[in-house]
Amino acid sequence: MAEFAINRETTALLIADFYAEAMGNLPHAVERGVVARTVGLQAAAREAGLMVCYCATVFRPGYPEISQRNKTFSARKASEQPAVFDPVSIIHPDVRPRDDEVVVGKHRVNALFGTGLDVALTGNNIDTIILLGYATSGVVLSTTRFAADRDYRLYIVEDCCADSEPDVHDFLIGRILNRQADIVSADEAILAIRSS
Repeated sequence: MAEFAINRETTALLIADFYAEAMGNLPHAVERGVVARTVGLQAAAREAGLMVCYCATVFRPGYPEISQRNKTFSARKASEQPAVFDPVSIIHPDVRPRDDEVVVGKHRVNALFGTGLDVALTGNNIDTIILLGYATSGVVLSTTRFAADRDYRLYIVEDCCADSEPDVHDFLIGRILNRQADIVSADEAILAIRSS
């Protein structure tokens, strides 16, 4: 990994799709202590004055945002399960956003596509994103690819990410995501934040 040094003024922490249900119960998350590590990283970012952001996938009643052509989400629309519209309501309570932090509801896998997150980041002169969340094969992968094309500097906090398939997580971290982002641990991220 390259030297991990950040500028507090131009760096944001993105806690992506950190769902209470997944992060509290998924074996890959529970066994690795992902929630506790993320709580520590969130606290360090807040103490240092970093911009802290969150995203969660939400839809309006009737799922008008979902096309039948969308393979990822069309099954959700067909399920007739009640739609959840408030992103805060599904974020893990241990990392619940504060009122002054940026929270976006998204309608696709990527946290930057079709949301106000990119506008909030660029509006605050953010050029570096420290990214974590669930799933490595979902929001982490999709957001990384898009953010890299937008020329953000990216750090992925590997031990604060989880996936329903741990081998897919390992493959993506070791073979794909490391091409567009630096892979770091929570301890390394906290040290970089506190040293900035």
